[in-house]
Amino acid sequence: MEGVIAPTFDPLPDLRLVAIDMDGTLLDDDKRLDPSFWPLLDELHDRGVVVCPASGRQYATLRAQFDRDDLVYIAENGAYVVHEGREVSSRTIDRATANDVVRAVRAAGRDTGTVLCGKRSAYVERTDEAFLEQVRPYYRLLELVDDLTDVRDDDVLKVAVYDFASSQELTDAVLGRFDGPQRVVVSGEHWVDVMDPEVDKGLALRAVQDVLGVTREQTMAFGDYHNDLGMLEAAGWSVAMDNAHPDVRAVARVVAPTNNDNGVVRTLRAALGL
Repeated sequence: MEGVIAPTFDPLPDLRLVAIDMDGTLLDDDKRLDPSFWPLLDELHDRGVVVCPASGRQYATLRAQFDRDDLVYIAENGAYVVHEGREVSSRTIDRATANDVVRAVRAAGRDTGTVLCGKRSAYVERTDEAFLEQVRPYYRLLELVDDLTDVRDDDVLKVAVYDFASSQELTDAVLGRFDGPQRVVVSGEHWVDVMDPEVDKGLALRAVQDVLGVTREQTMAFGDYHNDLGMLEAAGWSVAMDNAHPDVRAVARVVAPTNNDNGVVRTLRAALGL
């Protein structure tokens, strides 16, 4: 079936802030960023529009990918927000809870790997290449340790778990019991994040709006999966990718072409009248 075409805007929105999810949204399925994004990023900056990569990825990874400090980075699904190299906000979970999650996943008997995500670095105890090749794209700063429950001297932002079968099955069978005291979010087909209950891309985006003095109607947000729902709700111009989960498409104001069809760039160019 033929995908959607780039949307049209009449009148053009008064954009001042653009928040963009990475995987499944800005990046194609091979984790590549279309070269046409870079001149558009400069155009947005020249027009006074702040761009905000918003991802489950680590801040160090996002900063290396974009290599500039004039952006706002919403990292770790909203647990860590940085602007111009300075922390804007962060939410951590206590070490005892993090260790409970690690032990519960270990005991589940599933083919999984756990990442303890700290401010300083990320940590893994599973070290086979099959798992590490799933982790490296998201965590530029990564330490291999013998036991995640022995990690010290770092604040824990979240616990991310990769299930080689299904993140939803893992959540239903193992991690669902942590939801409530913590926030458990299925962030991809194979990834689940356990975070502070106040962590959400939407709450992080609202904090950025407050800091920058930007309204909801001046904000556009792009996403594709459940961890993007709060962010889309916080934006007057909510955009779901054509490849997005049906739950995300259902709440979006606009549907963009897929991530493999450069949907973010095409939609932003239309919104700017380019």
